[in-house]
Amino acid sequence: MKKENTTFYKELKSIAVPIALQCAFQSSFSLVDQIMVGQLGSVSIAGSGIAIKYSSLVTVTLSAISTVAAIMIAQYCGNKDEEGMNVSFFSNLYIAIGIAILFLIPSLGMTKDIMRIYTKDAAIYLAGAKYLWIIALSFVPMAITMVISALLRTLEKSKWLLYGSIVAMMLNIVGNYFFIFGNGSCPEMGIEGAALATLIARVVEMSLQIGFILVLKKKKKIILKPLVFPSKAFLKKIIIIVLPILACEFLWSLGENIYAGIYGRLGRDALAAMTLTNPVQGLLIGLFSGVSAATVVMVGGRLGKDDYEGAYVVARKLLKIGVIGSLGISMILLICARFYGRLFNVTEEVGQLTCYILYSFSFVLFAKIANMILGGGILRSGGNTKLTLIIDIIGTWGFGIPLGFLAAFIWNLPIYLVYLILSLEELVRLGLSLILFKKRKWMKNIT
Repeated sequence: MKKENTTFYKELKSIAVPIALQCAFQSSFSLVDQIMVGQLGSVSIAGSGIAIKYSSLVTVTLSAISTVAAIMIAQYCGNKDEEGMNVSFFSNLYIAIGIAILFLIPSLGMTKDIMRIYTKDAAIYLAGAKYLWIIALSFVPMAITMVISALLRTLEKSKWLLYGSIVAMMLNIVGNYFFIFGNGSCPEMGIEGAALATLIARVVEMSLQIGFILVLKKKKKIILKPLVFPSKAFLKKIIIIVLPILACEFLWSLGENIYAGIYGRLGRDALAAMTLTNPVQGLLIGLFSGVSAATVVMVGGRLGKDDYEGAYVVARKLLKIGVIGSLGISMILLICARFYGRLFNVTEEVGQLTCYILYSFSFVLFAKIANMILGGGILRSGGNTKLTLIIDIIGTWGFGIPLGFLAAFIWNLPIYLVYLILSLEELVRLGLSLILFKKRKWMKNIT
């Protein structure tokens, strides 16, 4: 038993810690942008916020493809099938790039129209349009980065991802300093400068990851052969797994964007306050994304070897770590929330709303983390992704969105209570996920 625990924590450390740090650094892009853009006032804060919310549609959709890549590569890795790993990587890479291009085209041609969906405030949607036009150019690099990340963490090479994220984070901070405020010989670009800094950071991160892959390939630590097109049988296998996840993540993200539309109609101060909290939410959830990613690798690898009992035991341990850790983070957030709003050039009312929203977030954080590990990792690791699609549709569209409309437009509650009430859908999803987890019907070997 002691040996099993030692092996478990060693495996968890090699996968989860680098990924958690990587996600924290990536989340810091938004946090750094928000702090620096926050010096430009509420309009710029809200404008960048709605642009980021739209780009999250892209991020979440691409993460679905990345998840499928991780599931397939992990199981083929557990089965020691190098050809299956190769085809899984390139097939999902091509799909991710295609989806990124589909989002890129309207983002460049219909920028203002997209931003008008979130708010009727002309000043805010014009600011958001300036930000989105530049940030959209990072969609393709982001697609490539995500699929390469899935491969590297499955092969337990997560430290390479961490190195790339550190460099990208530093570039983002330096770029913000020069481009937003016009320091040095750079022109003062304001909100567009923040978008440009993020674009440069993401392009560099993609380039570094491609370089890491080439180095590992040269050292024969990884075997990759460019794929022209996968076989019909393999493509069918990908589609069976990817379509439910794609639908699930897209519908969930669309629901999040509807939430953003609700917030945007509660007033400029409410939208600015919610926007200020988004980077904190992303950062704290990102800290536990390493556990979720480790779940796909550790559980999926065991399923690929038909070790079903081992997969279940590991899944339980990972879920327990996530819940206990998130409760601890929630306590810290409750203490620190009131100081966060002071970092920005906003009114006292916006600062107070920001604090209350963070209080609400701390109450539901444990459920968000548990759902990320359960729905995003454990239940998907066996390839039966239809289960998570059904759960997310019930939670977001059956409870979250109706509750949000009631709280905002019928009960006329303040934004922090609107956020808390619509977040109760996390508890619904958690209850359904736990029932499916205990029934073990998600445990399948797809190889």
